[in-house]
Amino acid sequence: MKKYSNELSVGVFVFLGLLCVAYLTLKLGNIELFDDKGYTLTAKFNNVSGLRLGAEVDVSGVSVGKVSKIELDYQDHIYRANVHLRLQEGLTVYDDASVAIKTSGIIGDKYVELTPGGASDTLLVNGDEIEETNSTIDLESLISKFAFGEVEK
Repeated sequence: MKKYSNELSVGVFVFLGLLCVAYLTLKLGNIELFDDKGYTLTAKFNNVSGLRLGAEVDVSGVSVGKVSKIELDYQDHIYRANVHLRLQEGLTVYDDASVAIKTSGIIGDKYVELTPGGASDTLLVNGDEIEETNSTIDLESLISKFAFGEVEK
């Protein structure tokens, strides 16, 4: 009987270890098994270089959502990035809202800074688009312009 209890304890230990590995994989990969409550807004940017799926959406430095999808949009002979923002339920965003892609620190990760507006009375609902956007700054092109003297004063 002692042999079976040792095998059972090893089996339980291995099973718990596999559960821990699965949990860490989901957490580190920013994978959500269950769709959290909230709503989605979209925003079109000229440049989203460095922005990743699962990036934070912040209002005044507080995380209020995540980037759920980034896709290429072709309209009027112009390619733009269409970014879907999954925001938490209860956050009110008005139609005069604006979004900008920012960097945390000097070489940190990219995130989306949302300014929810409020001067307007019209609320944005699931599926609406935020019109006012500020794309990310491409540091490589800025440095190369400065290095080769293409910067205008």
